[in-house]
Formats: sequence, structure tokens, C-alpha cells
Amino acid sequence: MASRPEDGRIVSGLFLNPVLLHYPVEDRDGNEITAAVTNLDLHDLARIAITYQTGDVWVVTPVVEQQQLVKKIIEHWTSGIGARRNPDRKLAFAKLRLAGSLAEVAEKVHADADLPVFTVSTSARKTGGEMSFGDLHGRLNQSRERCLLLFGTAWGISRKLQQQVDCRLEPVQAGAGYNHLPVRAAAAITIDRLLGR
Repeated sequence: MASRPEDGRIVSGLFLNPVLLHYPVEDRDGNEITAAVTNLDLHDLARIAITYQTGDVWVVTPVVEQQQLVKKIIEHWTSGIGARRNPDRKLAFAKLRLAGSLAEVAEKVHADADLPVFTVSTSARKTGGEMSFGDLHGRLNQSRERCLLLFGTAWGISRKLQQQVDCRLEPVQAGAGYNHLPVRAAAAITIDRLLGR
């Protein structure tokens, strides 16, 4: 799928790889932590990715037990009884990939596509200097880079990592003052703004 903005340019979703980070993220007090994998996030991110035809969705956790859980869930829906009972979910879950770190994701995406990779973080906090949705849409359209679009679980991507990415995307704003969306909702809104028709 590709989006067609007002000027007629088309952006291929395949140049965008959503990344669901469970580390490094923060708790409510700002401490850097590793968050637990949530089954529902995997289902919804996979469904969002297949709907918008993005590149693969990467699930990042350094915890071996959590990696085993993710593998088990993916296998259930791609080759187990879930695949036979729900073929649509099988298609969605086929887009999920697992990694132990963001560096591993960048290395594998670069190797697979033989293209430069740039990282874009998301956050509910506005700190200044963020890229607008329109500007990121334009960069996706004009370049042949692979964009790793980072979404943080728990209370968001760690501030340390936010300083290391190539750019930060402006927050999703609804104007209500309250701004703490579940990660799967924030991902859906963000990806729709970048790739939706």
C-alpha cells in the first residue's frame, strides 16, 4: 500500500519498519527499565502493519524468557493451531520479527535491504526540535532509506535513547491536555498520518 498526499506523491510503506521497544524504556519515575511483553500489543501492531503494508515489525526485548514468549506467540499464529483457525491473523503475524536490541534491528534491516537506515523516535512529550509528520512523510518519499520508527512501551522510550536517534517525531496531539495513549493506539495514529490515504 502507498499513500497519495495532495501533491500526488506516493510513499511506500515498505520503507518504514515499526519497532516496538521494551528496552530501553522508562517507568513512571523516569528510571530506565525493561518492560514486559504484552500479547495484545503484538496482535495489534501486526494488524496495523499488514493493514498499512509497512515493512516488518520488530519486537525488541533483551530478556530471554520474554523472547521465548514472543516466539511462542508468533509460532502459534503462523504455524500452529492459530494459523489454521485464523488465516488473516497468520498473515499479520508473519510481519513480526524479534531482536534483542535496537542495534541488532538496524544491522539486520540494513543487511536485508542493502539501504541506509535512520531511526525516528516517538514520544508523548514535546521537548523541542521534533520533526513534523509532514516532513517525515516527505523524507520517506524522497529518500531510499529504511526508517526504523520507534515506539516505547511502559512510560516511553528512555531519554538517553531519545538523544541518540537520528530524529524525534512530533507527539500525537488531540488538544485535550491528557496525552498518554496506549502504544498500539499511538502506533496506529502515527502510521496512518504517515501512510494513510
